[in-house]
Amino acid sequence: MNNWVRNAVGKINADAHRSADTHLFKLPLPRLEGIDIYLKDESTHPTGSLKHRLARSLFLYALCNGKIKEDTTIIEASSGSTAVSEAYFARMIGVPFIAVVPKSTARSKIRLIEFHGGQIHFVDAAPQMHDASEKLAHKIGGYFMDQFTYAERATDWRGNNNIAESVFTQMAREPHPIPSHLVMSAGTGGTSATLGRYIRYKGYDTELTVVDPENSVFYDSFISGDRSLVSKKSSRVEGIGRPKVEHSFQPGVIDHMLQVPDAASVATMLWLEGVIGRKAGPSTGTNLWGALSVAQAMLRENRQGSIVTLLCDSGDRYLDTYYNPEWVADCIGDCTTYTNSLHATYG
Repeated sequence: MNNWVRNAVGKINADAHRSADTHLFKLPLPRLEGIDIYLKDESTHPTGSLKHRLARSLFLYALCNGKIKEDTTIIEASSGSTAVSEAYFARMIGVPFIAVVPKSTARSKIRLIEFHGGQIHFVDAAPQMHDASEKLAHKIGGYFMDQFTYAERATDWRGNNNIAESVFTQMAREPHPIPSHLVMSAGTGGTSATLGRYIRYKGYDTELTVVDPENSVFYDSFISGDRSLVSKKSSRVEGIGRPKVEHSFQPGVIDHMLQVPDAASVATMLWLEGVIGRKAGPSTGTNLWGALSVAQAMLRENRQGSIVTLLCDSGDRYLDTYYNPEWVADCIGDCTTYTNSLHATYG
């Protein structure tokens, strides 16, 4: 290993060592008697989202596999948060970074990518990102990080303070320390793969439910077993859902999947602010709607236990979109039915 690679790996590991673990907090939902729902708050990472973990793993994976040199330009296909985190690590080790993003990406995320030194390459829609990234990397002699392929293999799923190990460690003193369910949405599928593998590796009696937004093919692929499915539309919940089945999506480690209406995701995101006094992003709304659905099923079956899901990023990134009523009306639709249901059921 040359000195530059050794120093780059050292800088990234030092950043991880400086970072405290993210908080796990319990939602105050007294109407769910005997069932506790927890959110692991990934918005507190230095780059503000769950994707900070992924970006760190992807950089270490690429560096240790000899893919990144001192003068390598990094290219990534991303709807925003992964690109923000990768721009942060690229600047840390002193290499250029270009994010290939859809034109619909929130302006606040574009500003964050640029704040961390990244450049922007726009495409018209999410399905074009992968091919455009490959072409750009070939044209300039850069390296395409390809989160959708490498997410499931870059993270050590056996432990090493991955998100799964962190969840179970933090749950140790709770009334139901081994969660009945983990609930997670899929973007690359890497986090759900880590969670599912870790559950099996440790032998925990925990089920993994993966939630999927509209226009994503993960749910249909899970039900049918067909990995060749392609959607002509893109997910309207930024950061999750894909128009094709990505390599990192591992259905074999998933126990259940649930398709969540986009209006339900947005309604739950907005309702959550009234519960915890903070704004979360739309994928958190998808996660929490799934967790609440699992809780209702447990109530019907007279079961008690705990459910853990993720607060993926802060809602401050979406003030001009998902927190803008006019934008929601135009791009998502009427959320009233789901909003009323949440308030009637949980207060």
